[in-house]
Parts: sequence; C-alpha cells; structure tokens
Amino acid sequence: MLPPAAASVTTTMRIVLLGAPGSGKGTQSQRLMQQEHIPQISTGDLLRAAVARGTELGRKAKEAMDGGRLVADELVLGLIRERLAEPDARRGFILDGFPRNLSQAQALARLLGTLRQPLDAVVQLEVEYGELVRRISGRRTCADCGRVFNLFTSAGQLNENAPCPRTGAPHRLIQRPDDNEATVTERLRVYDEQTRPLIEFYRARGLLRAINAEGEVDEVTRRLEQALHAIARPKAAKTARAATRKSRAPKPGGRRRGASRRAAKSASGMRRKPAATARAASKGKPVRRAPGGTRAGGRRSARRARR
Repeated sequence: MLPPAAASVTTTMRIVLLGAPGSGKGTQSQRLMQQEHIPQISTGDLLRAAVARGTELGRKAKEAMDGGRLVADELVLGLIRERLAEPDARRGFILDGFPRNLSQAQALARLLGTLRQPLDAVVQLEVEYGELVRRISGRRTCADCGRVFNLFTSAGQLNENAPCPRTGAPHRLIQRPDDNEATVTERLRVYDEQTRPLIEFYRARGLLRAINAEGEVDEVTRRLEQALHAIARPKAAKTARAATRKSRAPKPGGRRRGASRRAAKSASGMRRKPAATARAASKGKPVRRAPGGTRAGGRRSARRARR
C-alpha cells in the first residue's frame, strides 16, 4: 500500500528506473504503476510473454535463449515498440531493466524519438554496496506466481498463510541461484562496468534524478514521488501556457476576412481618386497625388476635365 502522503503526478510520465541489483527498482515500479496508472514495462516479462504466445519475435527470442545466446537488442526494442502501442501506455510508462548499457540507451532514444514518446525522467536509486549484498542475499521468489519478497525489507509482507494469486495456496518461496552472496560481487562488477555509465549519459541530457533508496520502503516511495513531482510541475505549466496561447490565437478564417474587407475598401478609395483629382484640376486647385501616382496619370485627368 502506498503511503498517504504520496500524490499522483497527474501528467504524462515516461520513466526509466536505474539502479544496481537489489536497489528496489521492481518494488518502486510496482508502486508507481498503482499510483500513476501507467504500466511497468519489464523486458524480462515481455520476452516471457512473447515466447508463451508464440509470436514471431517470441520465436526468435526463444531460439536465442535455447541456444544460450543473449537476445538481440533489436528483438527487445521490437517488443518494447509493440508494448508502447497499447492503450494503457498513452499516459506514460516505467521501464525497468532496460536499458542496461550505452548501446541500448542510444537505440532506445532513437526508438522513442521515432514514436514521439521521449523520456521525461531517469531516476537513479542509490544504495550502498554493503546494503545491496544484504538485500540480494535475503531475496526470495514465489515459485508459482513469481512475486519477489525480501527477508529483511519485506518482513511485514511475509506471511506463511498469505495466498498465492496463482494457486490460492501459501507462497512457495525459493532463492534464485544468482541471489546468493557468492554471485553478488560479480553482478555488481558487471553493473559498474556496463550500466553505471548510463548515469552520465542521462545526466548530460538533463533527464537524470537521483534519490537515496535506503531506508523504509514507504520513505523511498515518498522520495521518488517528490522527484517526479519536481519534474511534472514545470512540464504541466509549459503545457498550460501552450494551451493558453492556442486559445488566444485568432481563428484561421478571421484574419483573412478582415484583410479582404480592408483590401476592398482600399481598392474602392483608389478607384474614386481619379475623379476627385479631375474635379480639383477643373477648379484650378493644385492636384494632390496619391503616393506612387505618376505625372502622366495626373496630366491625362486634367485634359479630360478641360474637355
């Protein structure tokens, strides 16, 4: 359950959550999804769903995984493109687990530019490495529904009698092979080498926000909401100014009609001027020529008046 102080950002928000393994990206993504009513897009979930449905992209991904190869970025980006076309992503989305390196970040920027759905924010969840090791080694996953718990940070949620939504029986908690202390150091090394450079990539583009992700889960959620509100306020103000300018703009046909009336009036006045010039000449008064008038035109008018 979200903390009472958290309030909806109430604007379109396209977000990437960055952070080392165990920083709480999955937990905070789930909370944001409920609060803002925008989907959490996990590339792992997209791959599993595509494989289960047997789509073309799913078949290609399965071939790569069965062969022990990494799924090509082009396939993952294709799945993201399909997911962003669904109605629930119109107000925004939360990308969790992608991008993982600079090449993916650059490819994602090109894709979102093509779709005209650029990122609004990239939030870095900062946690000390000692705390990350503790969190990862305490992580447990339900073997049936896949829900992730933590022996240290989710103590209040762990309940032997809590029903699994898939089976209706209590959760069967297991520890993933890569969630033990022996593998944590290697995972953090890979993160430092491949993913941490994204911090500077997004900072240079003015998208990065960093929050302290240590402490109680509710407190981290409040910090995340505050960071997103700081982004949403100027964005909403800019949208309001654009709407005001649009409402004050003249209607498409109004200016043309006014211009037509002025043009007609001007033409009428010019047509009357030769007669007025002739009368002035007949009375011996000096002729006042309109700007741009010619001497020849004035002499012809005078001759016509004498005749």
